[in-house]
Amino acid sequence: MKLPSDFRQRVLAREWLCGTFLNLGSPVTTEIAGLAGFDWVLIDHEHGPGGEDTLLHQLHAIGSTPAFPVVRVAANEAPRFKRVLDQGAFGVMVPYVNSAAEAQAAVNAMRYPPRGIRGVAKFNRGAAYGNDFDEYFAHAHERILAVIQIETPAAVAAVDDIAAVDGADVVFVGPTDLSYNMGIPNQLQSDAFKDAMRRVCAAARRHGKAAGILVHSPELVPMCRELGYTFVALGSDGGGVRAALLSYAAALRQGAPGPAGR
Repeated sequence: MKLPSDFRQRVLAREWLCGTFLNLGSPVTTEIAGLAGFDWVLIDHEHGPGGEDTLLHQLHAIGSTPAFPVVRVAANEAPRFKRVLDQGAFGVMVPYVNSAAEAQAAVNAMRYPPRGIRGVAKFNRGAAYGNDFDEYFAHAHERILAVIQIETPAAVAAVDDIAAVDGADVVFVGPTDLSYNMGIPNQLQSDAFKDAMRRVCAAARRHGKAAGILVHSPELVPMCRELGYTFVALGSDGGGVRAALLSYAAALRQGAPGPAGR
């Protein structure tokens, strides 16, 4: 699976690019999502049950689809970036970034020397097991996407400095963590939360970056577009499966025969 040369530029141009989260650790739902029409998918290794044992299978599954695979690592630690990028992730999402220094550390972990500290190995899936290594080494910093999560009031306060970091391509609001940390759990349409969203988006625009967010309800998508968000995810494979199964069970219960029909 060759690293696309244009997707990161489309993100930075603030093209509308829609995605979803994959938190089941399943290559089957990963492939279904990749074929569903999303521009990108997020394989969640922060909160999802998947790990290194499932990641390669998920990346194999997404490789047969048009979707751009981003992996969320569990923590902003350099070895985690190396592992997912070597396995063929095209982008990395980094949780709980609260400062420009932390954003810079994430970018450094994603880039080869002299631009960063990513370990160099030619035989890895990201570089086609060595077949494309020279091109991959020369251009990976231009093509791999860094998605920096804004999840605390401290991160919102520092978002202008975070967005100014070269290579911090998307400043991405984590709505659950941010709203809970603001003391307004899940109140995504409140004035206070919208103000935080505006601040993140304004910083992204000032520095030529994109603003992103995950929402769980289709009704919130127009609000995100109105506020200037362009890298937007809706729901997850786990959420979709749960909602569908709940609706199936409810329909069957409603259609169950009463005492007279037994």
